[in-house]
Amino acid sequence: MESKTKIKIDNLNLFIGKQQILKNINLEIPENKLTVIIGPSGCGKTTLLKCLNRLTDLYPDVKINGSIIIDNEDVLHTSTDVIDIRKKMGLLGQRPYPLPMNIYNNVAYGLKISGRRNKNALDQRVKTYLQTVSLWDEVKDRLREPASKLSIGQQQRLCLARGLAVDPEIILADEPTSALDPISSEAIEKKFVELKQNYTIVMVTHVLRQARRIADYVVFMYLGEVIEHGPAEEVFSNPKMERTKNYLAGAFN
Repeated sequence: MESKTKIKIDNLNLFIGKQQILKNINLEIPENKLTVIIGPSGCGKTTLLKCLNRLTDLYPDVKINGSIIIDNEDVLHTSTDVIDIRKKMGLLGQRPYPLPMNIYNNVAYGLKISGRRNKNALDQRVKTYLQTVSLWDEVKDRLREPASKLSIGQQQRLCLARGLAVDPEIILADEPTSALDPISSEAIEKKFVELKQNYTIVMVTHVLRQARRIADYVVFMYLGEVIEHGPAEEVFSNPKMERTKNYLAGAFN
């Protein structure tokens, strides 16, 4: 069955000063799938991810043109508040950045600022999202402890719970396991495979083995361009472009 498109990118170009970082990106990212963006360091993977939730707005010398359509709205040219755009997308970075507060409040924070104050409802949602990321059993007796006391793998799962608590539709993940040990990495991978039933996940990784394990859809980038994209099975077993073949064969990374 053909997947529905969740994010449609048309003729996207991005410049920092006079240097062009993204070159004419055209891409359709399927809904409720795990899309993995691969390619060598410095090829524009993270920059593309930042365009989706307009984190590029934080850099004054960035110029961007083209369109990114999410739910029939061009998020680059819209009157919708950028905060509301970002609420649709949970973001997981390379290193976890728990808020400087206790474990409970890390998850409750986003709920509180969106106006949810009922204690029983908050308690239930905090528990639900900690269970969703398989962290509840590890922390249920430590909810008032600082989040900084958790291991780095636990902190990354906590940040994922915090992102999910505000009901996003999309999860953006920028090399989310690069700072983690193998066991924690596996836990995050498994969690993503489960979560794609309810969320569209777009993940950047430089680890080909990881992409092969979990990707439904693959985007291969090189020097700011999308060289090839398609269902993971097709791209990995029968790449069409010579540059993709060379990259998958380990000719460069």
